[in-house]
Amino acid sequence: MGKKSALFLLAGIFLLGITFTAFAQSAEESFKKVFPALKFDAFNSTGIKGIYEVVIDGTNIIYFAAEPGYLFVGEIWDRNRINITANRISEIILSKAKALPLDKAIKIGTGKNIAIEFTDPDCPYCRKASLFFSQKTDVTRYVFFLPLPMHKDAENKVKYVFCAQDKAQAYEEAMTGKLDSMKYEACTKPEANDLLKAHKEIAEKMGISGTPFFIVNNKAISGANFAQIEAALKSKDDAAQQK
Repeated sequence: MGKKSALFLLAGIFLLGITFTAFAQSAEESFKKVFPALKFDAFNSTGIKGIYEVVIDGTNIIYFAAEPGYLFVGEIWDRNRINITANRISEIILSKAKALPLDKAIKIGTGKNIAIEFTDPDCPYCRKASLFFSQKTDVTRYVFFLPLPMHKDAENKVKYVFCAQDKAQAYEEAMTGKLDSMKYEACTKPEANDLLKAHKEIAEKMGISGTPFFIVNNKAISGANFAQIEAALKSKDDAAQQK
């Protein structure tokens, strides 16, 4: 037998061993054995026979096919064109949102609708979303900042907001672009640095890495999707009318 044939035979035995192991062990134990270096937060059944959901880095989802021992990345859609993966990510984010320290957020407004916002003062879509919400009088907003590395002055603007006496007004100055051309004093207070660090850590724990991101009346919305935001705001009125 040649070296290549022997290697193919050994590879075949190894793969066959993985398959038998999958039968002998639970799916999670099989996953740990096949991919020992891959750390994960949760391992759940998908409801699809032999396919399991693996949650990594907070809110990222990959899938494990237990019997062959395969890992695959991508979205699962059902026959009704519903994105199962996106819905699960939303569920995970909403479950984490229950523990958000809203006392660390910038609070704007006192309306019946609740909007939690992750934003960057130099993100153009964040500014459009801020303008959208500024025209609503029935929303209470809780703002967390996530200045992105590509926006070099964003962190200074965030700290300007944190150091202001009227933080809601300073937020508006930042989000409407007034600070772009205004010579404002950079805030170096330690508490501003600490709060910025806290906001970044909160976003990381939530699994949010891009802006804008919203949780409106307990509905997760990625991006400045105004149709979805309007629907989430309307859902509270509809629920109230049904009572």
